[in-house]
Amino acid sequence: MSSLYGIREYSKIVEIKGPLIVVEGVSKASYDEIVEVELSDGTRRRGRVLDVSKNVAVVQVFEGTTGITTTGTRVRFLGRPLELPVSEDMLGRIFNGLGEPIDNGPEIVAEEKYDINGSPINPAVRAYPEDFIQTGISAIDGMNTLVRGQKLPIFSGSGLPHNILAAQIARQATVKGEGEEFGVVFAAIGIKYDDYIFFKKFFEETGALNRVAMFVNLADEPAMIRLVTPRVALTLAEYLAYEKDLHILVILTDMTNYAEALREISSSREEVPGRQGYPGYMYSDLASIYERAGRVHGKKGSITQIPILTMPNDDITHPIPDLTGYITEGQIVLSRDLYNKGIYPPINVLMSLSRLMKEGIGPGKTRDDHASVSDQLYASYSRGVDLRSLAAVVGEESLSETDRKFLKFADSFEKKFLAQGVRENRSIENTLDLAWEILSELPEEELTNIKEEIIKKYHPKYKK
Repeated sequence: MSSLYGIREYSKIVEIKGPLIVVEGVSKASYDEIVEVELSDGTRRRGRVLDVSKNVAVVQVFEGTTGITTTGTRVRFLGRPLELPVSEDMLGRIFNGLGEPIDNGPEIVAEEKYDINGSPINPAVRAYPEDFIQTGISAIDGMNTLVRGQKLPIFSGSGLPHNILAAQIARQATVKGEGEEFGVVFAAIGIKYDDYIFFKKFFEETGALNRVAMFVNLADEPAMIRLVTPRVALTLAEYLAYEKDLHILVILTDMTNYAEALREISSSREEVPGRQGYPGYMYSDLASIYERAGRVHGKKGSITQIPILTMPNDDITHPIPDLTGYITEGQIVLSRDLYNKGIYPPINVLMSLSRLMKEGIGPGKTRDDHASVSDQLYASYSRGVDLRSLAAVVGEESLSETDRKFLKFADSFEKKFLAQGVRENRSIENTLDLAWEILSELPEEELTNIKEEIIKKYHPKYKK
């Protein structure tokens, strides 16, 4: 595919609309083929073929169409898709959304060039994710465990600290047992400049930048580049994982900006809109990104993916989180109520889920009490939250002594287990010991989700 039909040049532009130009008289154009647009003053821009019909091609221009005219503009079809030069030296560097260095460092000496659209993984060679990843965050490690090769999104809201959480995970993530740090491919999609500076400084100050490759697309850049950025980032991730045998953690933030760009381009093409104006193909488009995570038989490396999206109006039924939840293996949901209480990270464990958690925990992976402790935390915290609502109506003094202990447990769970510092890295053993500490506030007969022999082995009362 590297040389489809060679370079062809045309000058018959019949329409310019938003980021799109329509070129007539084109022969043998290919979908996703890269195009070079030369303006009458000699400046050049890049684009890619979005649609082909008979002898007409619709081209998305990466840098926008401002200044392009229907006369005096030449369009060259380059006969290849958009490719990323890849190298292990890209770790520790910062690139724009098209994969070009923006950190004033040297040019990347490419070992190979990869098509940014990737190659689908044959389901027959996919390995099942089952290796525990320690993020150092109790709410994730203890109750919504991430495993290597999984795609586990974070559902956030405007103003919530998802960026801080993403940076902390990127810094702390290790493969349990191997003690091996992840290489991190970080794609910032349509973010504000001050968010970019935050990520850059955080990685520099914590010493994590030397194992992070950052791809940055700012909010003031054309929407078209937002559609390319995650694919460019994942292309490097695939090379590092499957050719260099590295464990790669891919963080994509913010996928809401990606979906908005998809809607904008779809509107420019005058396509029939789907739910809330998003294109009907948004599900398959998002899947083409999320499904690039995974493990492959015979390859040591892996790609684990954490997409982050801000739910418009905190609505988890909005098309973006709704479709993302269908494609991925669970979700981490951030809570505005917990955030307003001053709890970081404000993870709503009752709304969160890791569908692959059971594969990555237990004897030999984490600890033999992990599954039952997690179940008990869920059950006890859920009861405590329900009792808060009841106490607000009838008063706390009207509750039984046991109910009041569950109320106290819910507070302890939030303040001691959920809450932790931005630079606090808890081992899974610390997380489970902390869980036992707060569970010991409840009567032993209420620990109905834990077998007696596990209680005798780990309950603080029996350790004295």
